[in-house]
This record gives sequence, structure tokens and C-alpha cells, in this order.
Amino acid sequence: MSTELIANEKLILEEAVTNKFLESPGEDSFGELFKIFSPQLVAFFRARGCELDLAEDLAQEVMLTVYRKATQIRDRALFRAWLFKVARNALCRYYGKQSREVDTIDLADVSDRLVAASQRPPVTPAFEFMHWMAFLDSREREVMQLRFIEQWEYHEIAAAKAIPIGTVQWRVFNAKKKLAPHLRTRPDMDKAA
Repeated sequence: MSTELIANEKLILEEAVTNKFLESPGEDSFGELFKIFSPQLVAFFRARGCELDLAEDLAQEVMLTVYRKATQIRDRALFRAWLFKVARNALCRYYGKQSREVDTIDLADVSDRLVAASQRPPVTPAFEFMHWMAFLDSREREVMQLRFIEQWEYHEIAAAKAIPIGTVQWRVFNAKKKLAPHLRTRPDMDKAA
């Protein structure tokens, strides 16, 4: 059998399965569609530099979107193009999300290091705290002190300062982002612990 004949048979099968799903969407018809297009989607994502696990996750996300939104397709002849446009958009969303992730630090972990730091005679935890707070502007310092020293909730801070709760959350997030490089575990702190 020639390669061209095999390719034509695959296209005919793909078109038949697609039409069956679009005419009567259900678990059975979707299962057949999934078997045909999922490997193609994995290959699509792998060709764009995704690891196998990520490619499989994205392929499943795309197929879920297809299952939920297939009724919106106006021209069934363009199903394959629509499917890969959904795939491209899923990949763009994934990379966009990755680029927006900001390095922060969990301040709960810092308290453990404060205990370790208190074992060192030259520097006290209070000194280190004041040193860290120097990296923040006055509004961020105030919010961080209320949130993590006074243990206030976000809504309490917002009410006391007469600012939106989102502003409080942003100031805490921004302060953590600024402090992250300075609060990393240092080699001398590891030895003290």
C-alpha cells in the first residue's frame, strides 16, 4: 500500500469520526475523536518544545475544550483548523502564565530562619527584620507589619486604612516580591541550623 493511500484513508476516517461527533456529541463519539486527535495534539505540543507530561496535559485541556465547545463550530470542514487553533491558544496561555509568575517567598518559612539566625551572636532577629523592612516603602512596611506581626486579616487592614482589600493584597504581594531575593536561605544560616 502506498503512503498516499494510507494518508487518504486516515483523512477519511478522521473526517468520519469528526462528523459523527459533531452530529451527535456524546461519550462514545468523543472517545473515538479523542483516540484520533489526542496523539496528534501531543505531537503538536512536543514539536513546540513541550515535555511529554506537559504535552499530554495540554492535549487533554484542548480535548476538553473541544468537547465543551464543539457546538459553536460554524463550518464543520474547518474542524481540524479550529482544533489546532484551540491548541495554539492553550500553549500561548500556558507560556503567558509562566512568564507572569513572580518569585516570592513564604514568610512562614522565614520564622524558622529567624530562630536559626538568633543563634548567631552578631546579628539579632530584630536587626534583620529592620534591615529587611528597609527594602520596602512606608505603605508596604505598614501593611506587612499589620499582616505578619500583628496578625491582622486582609479585610481588617483594608477597613483600618480605608483602602480596597485588593490594594492590601497587592502591597503584601509586592513586598514579598521585593524581599524574596534577600530572604533566601544563606549558606551561613544553613550551618547555624
